[in-house]
Amino acid sequence: MTDVLPQKNDEYGSKEYWDQRYSKEPSGASFDWFKSYADVADIIRELIPDKASRILMLGCGNSTLSEDMYDDGYKSIVNTDYSGVLIENMQQRHEYTRPEMQWLEMDIRDLKFEQDTFDVAIDKGTMDAMMTAKGDVWDPPEDVVENCNREVDEVLRVLKPGGIFIYLTFGQPHFRRRYLTRPGTTLEVRALGEAFHYYLYILRT
Repeated sequence: MTDVLPQKNDEYGSKEYWDQRYSKEPSGASFDWFKSYADVADIIRELIPDKASRILMLGCGNSTLSEDMYDDGYKSIVNTDYSGVLIENMQQRHEYTRPEMQWLEMDIRDLKFEQDTFDVAIDKGTMDAMMTAKGDVWDPPEDVVENCNREVDEVLRVLKPGGIFIYLTFGQPHFRRRYLTRPGTTLEVRALGEAFHYYLYILRT
């Protein structure tokens, strides 16, 4: 694992870093930021009771979240990541075992979907990678603020009326609310865990 870690945190915000990392990782490798699906499955089933919902996975990486949700009955999942290397790897990995899932090379700040396309969007650590890239969490650089706002704006554009954006992160509310507060939406925050908290942000359109 150590041979694919970045030398500096700002590389987490670089497409080149992720392409290089996924090129080095062995076939079948996976990595999950924060919680696994088993840890949050009951909450996901509560928030997405209709397993036919059309779901957008933002910055999917090689997490097992999509495959675990698929195996739990959520068949209509569209996975996006801006690493073409990763997308090709994941397409090959799931082509026969999970044929209904889609894998698309795409930047979450510029989603190539029509508006009102998805019922649900999920981000598990992708926005965090943009924030970890550089700067002070109390006073983030302008480009970090812009990138995070662009992601949320794009998500809200492609969500159907009544849609839901689920964001899992270690980021505390005073660092995250600024990006998720939008007119005409409601935001719920749930703390997960005991000694060390993760946070689930639930933004409803």
